[in-house]
Amino acid sequence: MKKSYLLLHFAVILAGFTGVFGKLISLNEGLLTWYRVLFSAVILFLILKLFRIADRTTSKEKFNIAKIGLLITIHWVFFYASIKYSNISIGVVCYCLTSFFTAVFKPLIDKSKFKFSELLLSALTLLGISLIFHFDASYQLAIVLGVISSAFAALYTIYNEKLVKIYDSKIINYHQMIGGTIGLGILLPFYLYFFPAKSIIPNLKDTFYLILLSSFCTVGLYVSFAEVLKKIPAFTVNLSFNLEPIYAIILAFIFFDESKEVNTSFYIGLFFVMISVVLQSIISLRRSK
Repeated sequence: MKKSYLLLHFAVILAGFTGVFGKLISLNEGLLTWYRVLFSAVILFLILKLFRIADRTTSKEKFNIAKIGLLITIHWVFFYASIKYSNISIGVVCYCLTSFFTAVFKPLIDKSKFKFSELLLSALTLLGISLIFHFDASYQLAIVLGVISSAFAALYTIYNEKLVKIYDSKIINYHQMIGGTIGLGILLPFYLYFFPAKSIIPNLKDTFYLILLSSFCTVGLYVSFAEVLKKIPAFTVNLSFNLEPIYAIILAFIFFDESKEVNTSFYIGLFFVMISVVLQSIISLRRSK
């Protein structure tokens, strides 16, 4: 269990860099996401061949796994849109609502009882987000996009939790990235019609960042993520990922000087989000003992 928690924390650190790359890469959110899933699919294909990992999934199983990949792809589109329309800090804090949506969606999907502790902790996160929501009216569209993003992230985690109990995590992510590449690729011409891009092909700098994003913050992150879900519940994983804003905001303050763009209500909201993470960690550790 300790190894799983260490791996979870490593995945959270990798996730902290995701928003930074979203700001560094000049492509719009649709193209950025499409190249991310495409590059990730290629990298995972090479890993499967290099380590001779056998893929014994049937065509029907491949399709079902790929469908779940569309959820994480849509999550990324909205996540990067939130960052592009505001800043890294807003985008990553909105991601904290994933635990709230998990607490609501999971009992509905699994047809199980709602857990009072999860709803209470998620309410703390929701309170924090609501305080952040009011700190600057110009960021409200970005916050709405971020909230939608977190809803899709929650759905992805819930359905992925079931897959990791059956299939190898690298196989899962490979087919999910293919699903995301094909699914978003079909929608991309329509997306670009309504949201035109200055450039469709990434330049050398963007290509370099995309390779780093795909290698470490996608393949490395989501393979670790899938492994963690084998031992740790989806709600705990999602709530632990609420620590991502800490790493991302520190990076944003250092490299993009975003501390000038936020005020006191932002920090108060962030405090409530972090309290929910600490309380959930204490509860999870007690349960594991």
